[in-house]
Amino acid sequence: MSTIRNKKISKTGGVCLSFVAALAMAAATLFTSGKPVEELSENAAVGRKSVITAAGATLPLPFYSEAFKMYWEKNDIPVTYAGIGTERGFKSLKNQQIDFAGVDVPPTQAELDSLPAKSILVPACMGAVTIAYNLEGVDNLRLTGELIADIYMGKILKWNDARIAAVNAGKQLPDKEIYPVFRLDGSGTTYIFSDYLTKASADWKAKMGTGKALAFPRGVAAAGNTGTAGLIEKVPGAIGYVASEYAASFHTQSAWLKNAAGNFVQPTSESVTAAASVGDATGMITDSEVADAYPISCFTWVVLYKEQNYAGRSRSEAEETVKLLEWLVSPEAQAVTTQVQCSPLPEKAVEYAKNMLKEVTYDGKALRK
Repeated sequence: MSTIRNKKISKTGGVCLSFVAALAMAAATLFTSGKPVEELSENAAVGRKSVITAAGATLPLPFYSEAFKMYWEKNDIPVTYAGIGTERGFKSLKNQQIDFAGVDVPPTQAELDSLPAKSILVPACMGAVTIAYNLEGVDNLRLTGELIADIYMGKILKWNDARIAAVNAGKQLPDKEIYPVFRLDGSGTTYIFSDYLTKASADWKAKMGTGKALAFPRGVAAAGNTGTAGLIEKVPGAIGYVASEYAASFHTQSAWLKNAAGNFVQPTSESVTAAASVGDATGMITDSEVADAYPISCFTWVVLYKEQNYAGRSRSEAEETVKLLEWLVSPEAQAVTTQVQCSPLPEKAVEYAKNMLKEVTYDGKALRK
């Protein structure tokens, strides 16, 4: 029986071409939202009022791409967003290189303390992490948190394992090796995925835990949601965790997951919103006990400095940033979420976001009342 060990993808090997192809597709869109970078450079040179720049999580990138493009066209304010991952986006904010960071995980107190000034966390939309797989002829696969955990820990190696078959009665599962795919970069998606498994599997909690980057004992690493989904699409027998909008964009299958209430659910706008019906807009909502909730649902947020007079920023730039984020939680912008396989914020989260933005100041004076 062959097994695949934990490794990074190199420039040689059977899965390399899939990975490179996925990254090539990503290159054209990953680092800009709205209009092309070339157009941004030209327009900035001829005197635009300001350019709003942000970076971070890739889970909300499709939403930000469409929403920021709409905002740019409506208000003639260039907005760019670099999908470089939660960890790198937060670092860019720490270095005061961007106006705000996109994160899929609420920053820890230690991370907040590492910033040069106080910050605020504003919910932007909701999303889900899909368990995507590539298994010809086997649609609507059912999985549990325990099964997924054991696949990634190397305890389940074949698709026709008796434990997988037990929750998939009537399906002809192939005698084929499972190839787990995980994120290479420090990732909010990995954090959400592992947070769910920590709640669903006692063994995972004891041996792996929750984090943005984990030492997976088995599998293949890929960069970003795009790289992960692209690799799953190209490798028969592969399984991985990706933001739902990426699973929809690539030719992968999506598993039904057993939630804490014992029901098998797929990620939909309704099942993700159901997960947010308990708790608040500042924490994790994985493995919700709500009957129809998808178990790997999440909020995604933006982080910005509370005091906006820093690194030579003008009051006008600060006002434009807050204005953009106010619009981002408006009904007009939130309607975009369902076009890109994300989900809109519930009303209580919208109100929370508006209240947080009222705390943003310039020279100690509130920019909004």
